[in-house]
Amino acid sequence: MRKFLLDGAAVLAALTLSGAALAQDAVESFYKGKQISLIIGNPAGGGYDFYARLVGRHIGRFVAGNPVVVPRNMPGGSGNVAAGHIANVAAKDGTVLGSLAAGNVVDQLISQNAYQIRHDARTFNYIGSASSEVFVCVVHNDSPFKTLTDLRDREILLGSGGGTTSDMPMAMKNILGLKIKLVHGYPGTRDLTLAVDRGEIAGFCGFGWNSLKSMRPDWLEKKFVRLLVQESLSGDPDLNKQGVPLSVSLAETAEQKQMFEMLYSQGIYTRPFVMAGEVPADRVEAIRAAFMKALADPQLLEEAAKQSLVVTAISGAVMQEAVKKLYETPPAAIEKLKQAIAVQ
Repeated sequence: MRKFLLDGAAVLAALTLSGAALAQDAVESFYKGKQISLIIGNPAGGGYDFYARLVGRHIGRFVAGNPVVVPRNMPGGSGNVAAGHIANVAAKDGTVLGSLAAGNVVDQLISQNAYQIRHDARTFNYIGSASSEVFVCVVHNDSPFKTLTDLRDREILLGSGGGTTSDMPMAMKNILGLKIKLVHGYPGTRDLTLAVDRGEIAGFCGFGWNSLKSMRPDWLEKKFVRLLVQESLSGDPDLNKQGVPLSVSLAETAEQKQMFEMLYSQGIYTRPFVMAGEVPADRVEAIRAAFMKALADPQLLEEAAKQSLVVTAISGAVMQEAVKKLYETPPAAIEKLKQAIAVQ
């Protein structure tokens, strides 16, 4: 009997290995000689674009069959145009990978224009996120605003490119009662930084701290801008040491804190990569595994360091669970946040 059990275990192990090998062979056969289109939902030259192209240059080496990854920017709707394309138009066979904005995961819950969103974030296969992020408000150093509480007495003119650069300052305006006026219509963070350079606006919020360091290190070196606040639940360790406050610290009620927690959950999965929900499971798992291997690869990390890009790999499984939890938020709390960030 003991020999039979041992033999049975050996057979089961052999079958498991054989099944894994067959799955690997099937993935390799599919991807060999193919291209993966990497759809980037934001304009060229911004933080999302930097991270997407970094991943795109390396992930193909870790996919069985070594497909060529071809990036293509598809800006519009703060990433929602690309999200809708991946969900409804693009091929569903595993040859299309999307690099979206964190807001594209939550927009259908809290956006005033949710009816215009052509994707359901719950149906995506999440490949992972290339970083977590702490968002900040930056203002020109010559502006009269020294602290966030200065905005209780005097109105500040900030720029917005949609997404976090709109939602986060609107939340501070309507939840905390700060005097903020937004100028909308900037295509992305690169354009917002140029607007600050030109003096069109005093600054903007919802700017990733890592993106700031990689896109505009000159701002920090020359002390061109001041950091008013961190839009995060726990903050960045370095910024905490510098005494840059958390906006959530000004919340006065448990309900206000809950609204900020929902909004700032985007910081967990700041650079999300997705595939359509219909992509075969073996290909999804292959791309997920390749994503994590690429983000741990010395070549990628060396390149990231040269660009001052901070890599914090979040797995697809962790992202999938985070999105599921987000969409279980009580409707009443969602509605209050939705009204708080509504652009008047």
